Order: sequence, then C-alpha cells, then structure tokens
Amino acid sequence: MATDYYGVLGLARGASDSDIKKAYRRLARDLHPDVNPDPGAKERFQEVSRAYQALTDPDKRRVVDLGGDPFDSGAGAAAGSPFGGAGFGGLGDIMDAFFGGGVGGRGPRSRVRAGDDALIGLELDLEQTVFGTTEEITVDTAVLCGTCSGAGTAPGTHPTTCVTCSGRGEVQSVQRSFLGQVVSSRPCPTCAGTGQVIHDPCPECGSEGRVRARRSIPVKVPAGVEDGMRIRLTARGEVGPGGGPAGDLYVEIRERPHEVFTRDGEDLHCHVTLPMTAAALGTTLPLTLLDGEETDVDVRPGTQAGTVLTLRGQGAPRLRATGRGDLLVHVDVQTPTRLDAEQEKLLRELAVLRGEDRPGPSSSEAHGGLFSRVRRNPFK
Repeated sequence: MATDYYGVLGLARGASDSDIKKAYRRLARDLHPDVNPDPGAKERFQEVSRAYQALTDPDKRRVVDLGGDPFDSGAGAAAGSPFGGAGFGGLGDIMDAFFGGGVGGRGPRSRVRAGDDALIGLELDLEQTVFGTTEEITVDTAVLCGTCSGAGTAPGTHPTTCVTCSGRGEVQSVQRSFLGQVVSSRPCPTCAGTGQVIHDPCPECGSEGRVRARRSIPVKVPAGVEDGMRIRLTARGEVGPGGGPAGDLYVEIRERPHEVFTRDGEDLHCHVTLPMTAAALGTTLPLTLLDGEETDVDVRPGTQAGTVLTLRGQGAPRLRATGRGDLLVHVDVQTPTRLDAEQEKLLRELAVLRGEDRPGPSSSEAHGGLFSRVRRNPFK
C-alpha cells in the first residue's frame, strides 16, 4: 500500500505548494535531531522530509495523486509508462524529442536534497572498546538553518516563479537535422532547474537552507567493538541543500595500544616473566586483569618457556553473540646472567645430582667418526 504523503504532513489531498512548505517547516523545526533528542523524532523527521520531497517534485507528486509511491522501484511503470520510466517514457517522448511535439522535459527539480554522510574518528583505550563506554564527540557539519528553517528565503519573503523557464525548470532549444527538427532540453541556467528564484535570500544561510555549526553528540560505544569498526548514527550527518534530510554520521573506532595487553578479536594476550626456579618448581602468579580485578594464575612445575596459559572467559565480550573470549598468558622464563659464588656452587651441585654436569655429545658428534670414515673410504 502506498504511503499517504499528504497525511504525513497533516494535509488534505490537493494542498497548495505554500501549504506543503509551511507544514514541512513547522514539522522539521520540531522534529530535527539537533532540536528534538527523542529517538522517535529521528524516524519521524525522515518521514516528513521524504513526504516533502514527494510533494514538491511535480513528477513525484503526479505519481502520489495517481495512488502510487514515487520512491517505489516500480513507480514508473505504475504511473502508466509502457517502458518502465528508464530513459524515454515511451514512444511519445521519442517523437517529442525529435519532432518537438508536446512540452517535453520532466519538470523542475526540488531544491530539497538529501545530505551527505559524515565520518569522524574516535580514539579509545582498550578498556573502553572491550567493556563499552559513552563518549561525547564534537562534529562540525551542516545543520538546518534556524532563521529560515530550510526555505532559504529571508523572513516574510517567498521564492518567485522563474521568468526564464516559466517555472518548468528547463529550457528547450530547437535544431534542424535530416530527420527534421530536434528539440533538446537542459536545466534552466537562471533557476538551476528548480523553477523558482529566490530574490531575497536568507541572511543566515544565503538561500542554502543550512549552515555549518559545531555541536556535541553523545556516542554509545557497545562492549566488544574493535579497531576500525564504525558506529552509525542515523540522521546525524550533513543536512542537505534546502534543509533536506540529513545523512548519517559514522564514527570510526581507533583503539590505542595498551602497555600490558594486546588483542586478537575477542581474545586478549599478555606476557609474564618467571625466574628459572619458579618455572622449575611451580608457583602461583598474581595477575591484574584488564578490568582491574586480581586473579591467581597457577604455574605448574616444569613449565617451559613459551607455554601459554589460558584463562577462560577473561577476554573481550563477543559483539554479536553471548559470552567472552579468553585471556592467553604467555610465559617467558628468565635465565640468570650473573651468579655469586654460592649460587653457582648450588647450581653445579644440582647439575651433578641431575647428571647434567657433563652434557652428552650431539648425534653428529657421536657419529662423527663413522661419517669421517665413510668420507675417507667411499668405496670400502
């Protein structure tokens, strides 16, 4: 079922252009995201802007009056075009283009256009990306002009119909060819294709319907986001020309390096260094987690360098699932570089007890004689 764009603006069918503009300005002033923080106001503002675009464009309004939806992909066909609305509308348009029959053209375009998306970076610590946070960001974008509410005209004035194109938004030229006269259309240079001229522009925005302003926006960062991810804020980007609907604002996360922990997806990693004796005898290692909590890590006797100890559920939350990743503790064993006489004596005694005071020959040394004999006597 087609959207009732008149009803969205609170108007009856057949409303005048002036009534449509007044209704849009009134609603846009109340519902714009920069003015109304209510989450539901964003969607309502987009509906109102969409309705305004549909009813201020003659072609789109014609589709609405016929009971269709101009933003529906099948609207061209529904409006009666046998060729689906792509290129020429039908055989009549082709004949008009070559032989000048009929008015031709597609009418003026709306001054109201959708705004562009905006992108801003947000630097966060590892703790903030892992556990989530709410941050205030400052953006400098185009916002709705508060003086004219997007109309682009000075207070108390209105646009006038362009005398060059008589409000059609385009001008035609006729050329002769071997096929006859060819009529071509192009946007009117006086009104830029809108069919209207603003003689008294708004002193605040200069007829743009928007001004640049710096504002602060709260950004809720969900737990588990990663470096490079983007958070989308609907209708928080650039307001379009003529006070058109704002684009979206994308906030790109940039994660600062942490002095202890590194991250690999939902898993966290850290390194701990143990003395040689602690690795050999085993120990309990106190460890401060990313959230500041203390925990004990059991190191078994005989732990080797490079061993990875896994703490289940101590990593980052899964962004699109439940639970958390793991914390992987990488063990580095430190061999002493300086020993006093007593320490050296004790280690030598330990080496004797373990039979390690005389390291055995390597396999190559053990078979060196055989290899040398084979090399000296290759045919024996």
